[in-house]
Amino acid sequence: MALECKICGLKDPAAVEAAVAGGAALLGFVFFPRSPRSVAPAVVASLSQHIPERCLKVGLLVDPDDETLSGILRQAPLDMLQLHGSEPPARVAEIRMRFGKPVMTAVKIATRDDLAAARAYEPVADRLLFDAKPPASMKNALPGGNAVAFDWRLLAGFNWSRPWMLAGALKAENLAEAVSTSGARAVDVSSGVESAPGQKDPAMIHTFLEKARSL
Repeated sequence: MALECKICGLKDPAAVEAAVAGGAALLGFVFFPRSPRSVAPAVVASLSQHIPERCLKVGLLVDPDDETLSGILRQAPLDMLQLHGSEPPARVAEIRMRFGKPVMTAVKIATRDDLAAARAYEPVADRLLFDAKPPASMKNALPGGNAVAFDWRLLAGFNWSRPWMLAGALKAENLAEAVSTSGARAVDVSSGVESAPGQKDPAMIHTFLEKARSL
């Protein structure tokens, strides 16, 4: 089975084109003002005109209220919502039901206990995404996209009832090790295909996706 890839934090046509041409299955758009990857819903609507149906358009949000979600969905034709804050399972279920969109929940990982806690999200989320929990010493850490990895060996031996993705400091150079160690069949990359924070590099996107295909 081919490795499924999500390119997250897209903001411009060149990066979107590179992701589509390279075979990315999911394209991520960040709706979090503090992030250097933040994008306006109207921009996503424009970019979406050039995205084929085979690519899922994923909106990343951090602890959004219903008004925020409604406003974004009125403009951006998203296929899936990615919740990347501290949303409890009940809120995930509520959003999924109220807005009628599949939901992917991000779980921040530092220890095996964090993975055990992820079990509560299996009944309410369509997908799980395992990202690194930023260390307490990191100043101005974002909910995601911090270029921080966790110990991929923690995932060994876990079986999940939902599809899951691996995230956190992935790049072309460590992708093979990350996949073989964690057993991931789907990966999410953001900072690993950037020339600067928030600046996607089409050549790096191409290289990452080419590496993924070789696995």
